[in-house]
Amino acid sequence: MTLYTIGFTRSSAEHFFRRLIDAGVRRVIDVRLNNTSQLAGFAKMPDLAWFLKSLGGIDCCHEPALAPTQAMFDDYKKRKGRWEDFEPRFRDLMAERRIEERFDPALFDDGCLLCSEAKPHHCHRRLVAEYLQKAWNSAIAIRHL
Repeated sequence: MTLYTIGFTRSSAEHFFRRLIDAGVRRVIDVRLNNTSQLAGFAKMPDLAWFLKSLGGIDCCHEPALAPTQAMFDDYKKRKGRWEDFEPRFRDLMAERRIEERFDPALFDDGCLLCSEAKPHHCHRRLVAEYLQKAWNSAIAIRHL
């Protein structure tokens, strides 16, 4: 199973959609807490779902249970918190939510976790992918687009 991740900031629409299509992504799993902001540009819902289906035949779903809480997000982003504090808090939240039991692994097969961060190293989408890989004790190959 391959699980992709992607962020949309610092990317043109063409580059963003081309990466998804070229990788063979079948489903985008939106892990943003809020996905209707005007700041999201081409990645604003419901426009994103339309673009994905029209351009690449890619399905889309929104799964806010795979996002940090607003308070966690604010502590890290708005209050300039440290990643070293955010990461274990978010891992604990995923365990508390029991996401490995809540979601069917088939949802993630050739799926792509979407959030706004351009790079995965300080992004919760990477943590979600790694958490599920470990929790399911599976051969999930994680590929960051």
